[in-house]
Amino acid sequence: MTWLLPRLLMALVAALLGFAIGVAVRKATGVDSLGLGFGVVSGVVLMMLVDAVRGHRLLNWLRGNQFENAPRDTGLWGEVGYRIERAVRDRDRAVTRGQLELEQFLSAIEASPNGVLMLDAQEQIVWCNRVAADHFSLDPQRDLRQRITNLVRAPAFVAHLQAGRYAEPLVLGNGRGPGTLSIVVREYGEGMRLVLSLDITERLRNEAMRRDFVANVSHEIRTPLTVLSGFIETMHSLPLTAVERERVLTLMTQQTQRMQTLVSDLLALSQLEGSPRPAPDRWVGLDGLLQRIAADAEALSAGRHTLRLKPATNVELAGIESELLSAIANLVTNAVRYTPDGGDVEVTWRLLEDGSGELAVVDTGPGIAREHIPRLTERFYRVDGSRSRETGGTGLGLSIVKHVMQRHGGELMVQSEVGKGSRFRLVFPGARVRQASDSALGDEAAFNAALSEH
Repeated sequence: MTWLLPRLLMALVAALLGFAIGVAVRKATGVDSLGLGFGVVSGVVLMMLVDAVRGHRLLNWLRGNQFENAPRDTGLWGEVGYRIERAVRDRDRAVTRGQLELEQFLSAIEASPNGVLMLDAQEQIVWCNRVAADHFSLDPQRDLRQRITNLVRAPAFVAHLQAGRYAEPLVLGNGRGPGTLSIVVREYGEGMRLVLSLDITERLRNEAMRRDFVANVSHEIRTPLTVLSGFIETMHSLPLTAVERERVLTLMTQQTQRMQTLVSDLLALSQLEGSPRPAPDRWVGLDGLLQRIAADAEALSAGRHTLRLKPATNVELAGIESELLSAIANLVTNAVRYTPDGGDVEVTWRLLEDGSGELAVVDTGPGIAREHIPRLTERFYRVDGSRSRETGGTGLGLSIVKHVMQRHGGELMVQSEVGKGSRFRLVFPGARVRQASDSALGDEAAFNAALSEH
C-alpha cells in the first residue's frame, strides 16, 4: 500500500489547486456556483492529466521490448509499473529456463544412438535428430512440417504407421543402404506419435554368427565322432587283420587328435575373450619364440619348403609368452600347410618409424582372393573348406591371432593376391617393443638361446 499516501497527497494538491482556481473565478465573476464548478473541474482535470501522462509512459514501455526498466513514477502508476516489470522479468527468466531445458533435452536426444522422430496428429515431422535423419534419409531442417509418409515411402512402414497397432516393433531395411532398422512407434499427447529407430544390423549379424558358430562347432565335432563311431562298429562287427586293425586305429587316432585340437582352440578363444589385457611389464624374447616355432615348422615341412624363420631381432615383446607363441605359430604353420612343395616361407622383423614393430610371415602359396580377406579372422571361415580339413586346420587359427593382437594392443594385417602368395603382418605398439640385452632375456628364451649355441 506504499502507493496510497502519494496518491492521497496528489489528490490533496489537485483539490487545493482547484480551490484556488475556483476562488479566482468567483472573484472575477462574482458568481459563487461558477467558481465552485470551475474549482471542481480543474482539480479533476489536473488529476486526469497527471494520470494520463504517467499511464502513457507505462503504455509506451509495454509496447516496446521491455529491455529497459519501467517508468519510475511514484504512487499508483509507479507501483503498477514495478509489478508489471517484475512479472515480465519473471516470465522472461521462465522462458529462458524453459528454452535451456528444452535445448538440453534435445541435445540429450541428439546424443542418443536411437533415431527419434516426433510427428503431429497429421503425421507431419515436428522434430527429428541426426540419427533418425540418417535412418530415414531425411533433412532435419528442410523436411520439418512435411508428412512422413511422403518422404518415407516403404509400404511396410506406411502400413505400420497407419494401422495404429504399435505393440510390436517393425523390422525394416535401412533406406540409405544395406542394414536393418527396428522401428517402435508410441502415441502421446493428442494424436501425436513418437517414432524410435535403432540400427540392429550388427546385432543381427552377431546373432547369425552365433548360430553359425554353434552349427560349425556341431559339424566339426560330429564329423570325427561319426568316423570314430563307424570304426568302432567295424571293429566290433567285422574280423580284421592286424594290418587293417592298425590302419583303423591310426585313423581313429587322427580323428581324436582333430577333436582335441578343435576343443583346445575353442578353449583358447574363450580364455582370450574373457581375460584382462596383459600387463606391459612382462617381457618375452622374440628370438627364443622364433626358434621354437622354426623347429615345429621344419618338422611339419619335412624338407618340402625353403624356410627362413629365424631372423636375428634382438627384440623383446611385452605380453604373455604363450599367447604370442600361439599367434606367431599359427601364421607360420598356416604358411607351411598352404604353400605347395618347393615354395618359400619367410619370417621378417623390422622397427617402424613410430617405434612400433612389425613381424611379417611371407609365403609363396596360392594366395587369397580379395573378397575373402575381410572375413579371414571369422571363426570357422575357410577360403577352401575341403583343403583346410586336409591340412588339419580347424578354421580358428586366424581368429585366435586377431584376439591375441587386440589384447596386446596390436593389429593383424593381411596382404595377398591370387597366384602371388600372402603376407601376414603382426604390428605391435611401441610401448610393447624394446631392444633386448643378454641380462634381460626371459628364462625360457635364454635357455633356448643357450641350446642354439651348442
